[in-house]
Amino acid sequence: MSDVVEKTLTALPSLLSLDSQPGAAKLSSTSKLGNLIRGITELTSKHEEEKLIQRELTSIKEQVSSPNTSMRQMKELMVRATYCEMLGYEASFSYIHAIKLAQQGTALEKRVGYLAVSLFLNEDHELLLLLVNTVLKDLQSTNLIEVCMALTVVSQMFPKDMIPAILPLVEEKLNHPKEIIRRKAVLALYKFYQIAPNQVQHIHNKFRKALCDKDPGVMTASLHIYLQMIKENPEGYKDLTASVVTILKQVVGGKLPMDFNYHSVPAPWLQIQLLRILSLLGKNDHSTSEIMYEVLDESLRRAEMNHNITYAILYECVKCIYTIHPKSELLEKAAKCIGNFVLSQKINLKYLGLKALTYVVQQDPRLALQHQMTIIECLDHPDLIIKRETLELLFRITNAQNVTVIVEKMLEFLRISKDDYTTTDLVGKVAELAEKYAPDNEWFIETMNTVFSVGGDVMQPDIPNSFLKLLSEGFDSVEEDRKLRQFAVDSYVSLLQGGPGKLPQRFLQVISWVLGEYSHLSEELDPATVLSLLSKLLDSKNTSSETKSWVLVAMTKLCEGRAGVSVAREVSETYSSSLDTALRQRAQELQHLSQDSELRARVLPRDASREPLEVDSSLSFLDGFVSEALAAGAAPYKPPHQRQEELAQEKALSLEPYGLSLPISMSSCSIGDRQSPTLLSVSSGLSGDSIELSHKGGSATLKLDGVKRVWGREGYLSKRESVEETAQVEVPSPLRSPSQQGEADKSHNQTPTPTPTPEPEQEKQQLASSLFVGLGSQSSVCLMGKSDLTNQRFRRKARCPGTSSGSSEITSNSIVSPPSMVDSLLYNNLLDSNITSELDLASPQSPPQLSQDLSTANGTCDVDLTDRDVTANNPSIIRDNGVVAAEDPDKPTDLCLSSHLPAELSGLSRSEITALCSHQSLHLSACHVQGDDSLALVVFILNSSDSDVQQMLLQLDSDQLEVSSVSESPVQEVRGDSVVVCQYSLTVKRPSVLVEVCGVMSFMCSVGTPQSVQFSYKLPLASFIRPLTVSTEEYGTMWLAFSHDTKQNLTLMREDRESLTATLNVLKNKLQLHVVEIIGMEGIVACRLLPDQPCLMHCRINAGTLAVWLRSPIPDLPDCLIYHCQRALQEH
Repeated sequence: MSDVVEKTLTALPSLLSLDSQPGAAKLSSTSKLGNLIRGITELTSKHEEEKLIQRELTSIKEQVSSPNTSMRQMKELMVRATYCEMLGYEASFSYIHAIKLAQQGTALEKRVGYLAVSLFLNEDHELLLLLVNTVLKDLQSTNLIEVCMALTVVSQMFPKDMIPAILPLVEEKLNHPKEIIRRKAVLALYKFYQIAPNQVQHIHNKFRKALCDKDPGVMTASLHIYLQMIKENPEGYKDLTASVVTILKQVVGGKLPMDFNYHSVPAPWLQIQLLRILSLLGKNDHSTSEIMYEVLDESLRRAEMNHNITYAILYECVKCIYTIHPKSELLEKAAKCIGNFVLSQKINLKYLGLKALTYVVQQDPRLALQHQMTIIECLDHPDLIIKRETLELLFRITNAQNVTVIVEKMLEFLRISKDDYTTTDLVGKVAELAEKYAPDNEWFIETMNTVFSVGGDVMQPDIPNSFLKLLSEGFDSVEEDRKLRQFAVDSYVSLLQGGPGKLPQRFLQVISWVLGEYSHLSEELDPATVLSLLSKLLDSKNTSSETKSWVLVAMTKLCEGRAGVSVAREVSETYSSSLDTALRQRAQELQHLSQDSELRARVLPRDASREPLEVDSSLSFLDGFVSEALAAGAAPYKPPHQRQEELAQEKALSLEPYGLSLPISMSSCSIGDRQSPTLLSVSSGLSGDSIELSHKGGSATLKLDGVKRVWGREGYLSKRESVEETAQVEVPSPLRSPSQQGEADKSHNQTPTPTPTPEPEQEKQQLASSLFVGLGSQSSVCLMGKSDLTNQRFRRKARCPGTSSGSSEITSNSIVSPPSMVDSLLYNNLLDSNITSELDLASPQSPPQLSQDLSTANGTCDVDLTDRDVTANNPSIIRDNGVVAAEDPDKPTDLCLSSHLPAELSGLSRSEITALCSHQSLHLSACHVQGDDSLALVVFILNSSDSDVQQMLLQLDSDQLEVSSVSESPVQEVRGDSVVVCQYSLTVKRPSVLVEVCGVMSFMCSVGTPQSVQFSYKLPLASFIRPLTVSTEEYGTMWLAFSHDTKQNLTLMREDRESLTATLNVLKNKLQLHVVEIIGMEGIVACRLLPDQPCLMHCRINAGTLAVWLRSPIPDLPDCLIYHCQRALQEH
């Protein structure tokens, strides 16, 4: 400890220059900070430290308040106050003096002031506004030190509302001749992107310039921004793959200066950042992955395992290799690297290997078989972190065959765990596995009982809620429902009879609900017995008030007969005078309902939990009351977050000058006795709130189905494993060539007879055979996060249409692909292409580029195909908008399908007809058609074969849209060489920047085999926007009634007197908005979202930009519309 203190005392003078002599190596004996540190280190108790710090703070407070304190003395006082604050003692009196020091001192004093401010204040602190002008002044300074200090503070903490004030100055620093200024400017913009991404959308090209900067430090700083942006939208930055690969090659080759090396490893943190970016860019993309194979191989080869930092690089390399499109040679090298980690005797490396194995086992579960004995040993490792990571690995490979053994291992660890976080995490995993893979009712109930007992009250509340929901909703079998509930009742009665004193409160609540709801299912159980057990539970001192409320409700359901009424009377008399309001209410309910059996039957009917409840989430029954209150002058309701934002904006510093009075007469815009919105001044202290602009799709796993993988001649099973292990867990080798398989079989036959193994080894081998059963074949693997192809024990009743027993068998093998590369690509193209309100016929397509893919043109498509179907599938083409679409050479073009449009839609504007998916001779295409008050989705089903398609069922659904069929009768048959058209009406129920319609079509081919295909169709929200014609007076009334709003600065089309009119005309033409009135430098606009969701826009020219304020009664609509306004102006 003394060495650490000595080093600290030695380093402080050089950092803060507290000594008067520039060459001082240690804190002088007269330095007050040195005396403070020495005094603290000599203390023996926390109480003595508090007394010393309080005396020090009192002394500092007196000195900073003195008018005779010089700036040099103030600097030392701020350092001492900072040190006290870092120890956890409040020094709020010094905050304002730190700001003054940053404003008025010399360069060294400003440095200490900025440092103190960055440690004292947070981004939401009100005193931070006093620093804005200082930062503005320092950013414009010619002193490089002052500019650096200002950029450093901005990149650490800065008010979100003040970003527009300094953003132009920070942008200018990107072109500064000094590389340190450019680097700090990039970091400042990265901070802006984190807290307000919509503020820096217009400078993405400058980010690319920073990526190509000649200084490696600037380039490294820009990678932080790109990593964040690529996470949100990887498809928009595919063109950067070659640049990132080139940078990584130069780094791995040692082309960077020696200053970037760490223990002779060239720029290791830069390598890790680049590898993470490559893994995002190459995910589910074969062509992009091919570009990075060479550099990944080079990174693996050069990262020798001789230092901790190289282990980190190897770990990122392994993750990247298993994330991108697979290559057999790289997969084999990555597997060997994982093996070196797992087999290492060092705990840190073993943990890293288990973590890597946990990640890659989702792509290839057979990799765990090679290290199964090591994994078994890790289960008994003395290090708890190793055991926890091993259980995480087992959780990933759980299936219906090994669930009992893995759950038992998890429960054993839970019983000895003392960490609340570990308990909460594992309890959730056990509950998930029990519901998904339970072999029988008894095991499920007993496992959940253990979960509730061990998890206690630290478990997540959704676990007991999900369990009760599972019991109440039931499953596909009525008999299974009854058996499960009856076994639960018998189990809980036994627990209460054995003594409930040690059971957690949440478990007691679950027991009370189940007994009250389903105890009548047990014929041998007398209701009086259950009431007696529940009353004893009420008398227990360990029972909380909340649990007693659950017990009273359960007793209310069971109070039948004379014995039940007498028990209910005694309990109600006891708790009618309780100090707890909830208990008094439950006691009164028990008293009244126990005396009136008919009323109890109506209020608490049996099996009521199985009846669907209709919840009016909009509280429409209060509409009359709200209307009367608004008419009486009440203020519209505002959600809590909006009220907090408005309070924050009121405290924010306004950057715009006072507005001039408008040349408008009050008679032309008066709205009763209320103020016109055209007279409202839009504050430029923009909130900076941003909406989620990227489609965060993508699977957490790499889909390797159908991809040929070659793992090497000897496979992954270790040679030293005994034949008994191989016999217990036989791993078929579909990944080997026939010659390799023959050699493997030959070597297997030549294996000598093994010697007898000791008993501990035999036990481990038996445990391995139980844990890793089901991983030998791909068809039997059921991984968490992947679609489970085995039958689930507890399958909830279907809540959506199309899940009848007749179609369940057809779609059981049709796995719904998660949003992948095609989704993100479509998202980018929909918003960047010309799919706007003014839709024209598609232009001739560019020359097709061949690709072997079954992706769709407008979403994802999964088809139930055999191997013969896959090999016979036609190659696909890439359309001119970059979206992959399955095409057939004889398939009609857009113009041919357009002739089948319904007559009432032929004259309306529509989108291009795009292919959804194809299956042999059956092709699905779609387009959307815009009417004045409607939007129609038209689906074309083309049968290009001579045979008919029978028993066809097409179903559409959407989370954001209401989808209703326009056709009088559903289509059930498609004749050969014909086209069938299905028309649907779409309306928005939940606004989003991009809305999606998902569909499934099941059909019967001529050969008699049932098939099903799934697809999705996406379209921008702008397609649903229509003009809203209102007067200025009506506009003002609506403006005051709407509560949800957002603000944003937009770019003007031109800079002249007519700039407002020109900009609003662009928005009017692009988005079908209605310009209500333009008065001077302000304008008001109105629109509606189909069917009748209004949105109002108030525009004002301020400082060369268009300040826009949107209001709507729909929460998400203003944010979505402001984004489409930005896109419309950028595309113009």
